[in-house]
Amino acid sequence: MYNFDEIINRRNTNALNTDGFRGYIFHAGPEKKFPYKDDEFVRMWVADMEFATAPEICQAIKDRVDKRIFGYTGIYTDDYYLSFRKWCLDHYDWEFPKEELCFSPGVIPALYQFGETLCTKDEKVLINTPAYNYFAHAAEYSGLGILTSPLKKDEKGYYTIDFEDFERKCADPSCKLVFWCNPQNPTGRMWTEEELKKVAEIVEKYNLWIISDEIHCDLIRQGRKHIPMAKVMKNYKKLITAMAPSKTFNMAGLQYSNIIIRDPALRSIFKDRDKLFGMINPLSLAAAKAAYDYGDPWLDALKTYLDQNFAFVKDFLTKEMPEAVLNVPEATYLAWVDVSRCLPGVDDLPSFFAYKAGVLLEGGSPMFVGNADGYVRLNLAMPRSILKTGLERMRDAINKYNETEKGEEK
Repeated sequence: MYNFDEIINRRNTNALNTDGFRGYIFHAGPEKKFPYKDDEFVRMWVADMEFATAPEICQAIKDRVDKRIFGYTGIYTDDYYLSFRKWCLDHYDWEFPKEELCFSPGVIPALYQFGETLCTKDEKVLINTPAYNYFAHAAEYSGLGILTSPLKKDEKGYYTIDFEDFERKCADPSCKLVFWCNPQNPTGRMWTEEELKKVAEIVEKYNLWIISDEIHCDLIRQGRKHIPMAKVMKNYKKLITAMAPSKTFNMAGLQYSNIIIRDPALRSIFKDRDKLFGMINPLSLAAAKAAYDYGDPWLDALKTYLDQNFAFVKDFLTKEMPEAVLNVPEATYLAWVDVSRCLPGVDDLPSFFAYKAGVLLEGGSPMFVGNADGYVRLNLAMPRSILKTGLERMRDAINKYNETEKGEEK
């Protein structure tokens, strides 16, 4: 019914994925040249998919276009809330009062706004690491300090929370706000109920604000179920939940996120400081509602395809790149791979793979917050034929590099 093997040409769409990689990854302009043409790269970097958005969503956008008027748009009825509420009940056995629902163009813009609203210049934000780098950027935007609590990792690449360190950082008098990620990016951990309860106890003990970024909560392996932090922190007023259809349904460019704010005073401030003064893109609204109303069959098929992609990558690495360490994540379409033993002495992994393999990816501490040296994050949300090409190129570049290094040693 849905063809995830289809290869879609994204050139000339002003896509960050295809046209903006020089600035984002390499902080450079068109003057930066590679041995590969732009359309020859295998793009395994930014977190959007190479899959077509669900046809049901595309049709909803077309139907809205047929109205032929795109005036100022807000949410003035219960229709959208009821659709999103049903989705939350069906998928997480959880719901929230309508008045708590607010909106933002994205989760990251919301983090920027909460940082400047909730904290003063002498206060700090706590982040588990490794972390998505925009968590740090959101703190830096408001001149806030950053506390990091490194996750613990075993030899198979499985991450857990260092609760002693986490509590020690929460107890810091300057700590005011926790940026929580559930499921975690880039490790792909889905936190268990027991883990969430321990985090909740610590956060509540020190009376901290906590923002639970749950943007990846629907992109989980088949058979698993997401637990919103709000189900655990049932009555804690200083919790904010951020969810969105953007990652799940490959529509990040439509700039639409659900921000669920329990505290009435903060909710009022958030709305007052909304740079869009409550307005929403009409096509984004149509797409989001259609996603929650009709997107389940597509999502189910997508998760099956992604599970197969992860199995393919795990098998390839085991056979062809045995020194690479991948723990298949419980969530996301992102593989967090330790390649440090494959490429000893290579610090700039994105440049290495771009120049030597024609593969665009993100990795290393400059692109993530904390303990990310030697790691690459691979986006697997693409047709398997492209994925195979990317992995083969990476393998060949690694082998050539190591053969050259051994030759020079002789």
